[in-house]
Amino acid sequence: MRTIKYSQAINEAFHQTMERHPDVFQIGVGVNSPWYVGQTTRGLVDLFGEERMYDTPVSENGIMGIAVGAAMAGKRPIITFPRMDFMYYAMDQICNHAAILAYTFGGRIAMPITIRGIINRGGEQAAQHSQALQAVFAHIPGIIVAMPADAYDAKGMMIAAVEQNSPVLYIDDRWLYDTVTTVPDGYYTAPLSGAKVIREGSDITIVASSYMVIEAQKAAEELAAQGISAEVLDLRIVKPLDAGSILRSIAKTGRLVIADGGWRTCGVAAEVSAIAAGEGFSSLKAPVARVTLPDIPAPASPNLEKCYYPVAQDITREARRLLGR
Repeated sequence: MRTIKYSQAINEAFHQTMERHPDVFQIGVGVNSPWYVGQTTRGLVDLFGEERMYDTPVSENGIMGIAVGAAMAGKRPIITFPRMDFMYYAMDQICNHAAILAYTFGGRIAMPITIRGIINRGGEQAAQHSQALQAVFAHIPGIIVAMPADAYDAKGMMIAAVEQNSPVLYIDDRWLYDTVTTVPDGYYTAPLSGAKVIREGSDITIVASSYMVIEAQKAAEELAAQGISAEVLDLRIVKPLDAGSILRSIAKTGRLVIADGGWRTCGVAAEVSAIAAGEGFSSLKAPVARVTLPDIPAPASPNLEKCYYPVAQDITREARRLLGR
């Protein structure tokens, strides 16, 4: 099969879902701008027109409210937040409406809404344009939180999110946009559940999501050169977490490093740690290690950014520490 970039895979998912489903439309800041949200929406307005591609003013709560109302009326909106930091402005609509309306109406309405939040860190964008908020939304009942790490899942999970009759928060990291993976050219879905082992190993498990999967794979290569066999598990979905895959892997290796692109306290890594300690404690041969952002806002200085964002070497160091190397 052919290989394409992660950003191209998202664009292809948009083309195919909008062709197949007339009720799908997109709304958000920058979806029709020359930037085209990192080129992921390029060509859509030419094919489907502005009546299905709404480029909006900067009003996150209002945009989200429109999307919620449209979903209640039977449409399938895709709403884009080009910097997920500003999803805070839409928290009321997301958490008090989109996430719970199907429950409060006793299942008599559906909420087929895809909320796309983009992590835009790095490049000296500092504290208000660099946040990874997956743990914030994973705390909210009623929302699936997806974080595809490769182009295959980027396309398949977007199509699956659009077809889902309940809210999906689809988080893509701009650092992944130029990564390349084998992707079918046809219409397909990837499951919105379950982690996947992308590298088998026997000495230590590395659990990661989104961009940190790339760093985990690099770390596994470095460890292999040192005679250490690391298993790499891509979470794919951070709500609900696939506890079974995590527990099966640590039952095999006995050691666990978790790599997450969010903050340390109350983060995804903390939840994975709780699963390991609460349900897999008897399998552990060493304490669980977490590789995350420090609990401080992102710096603007390029030199400080190099220290702030975790990389493969941080994972390798923690793995060696747990193995006593």
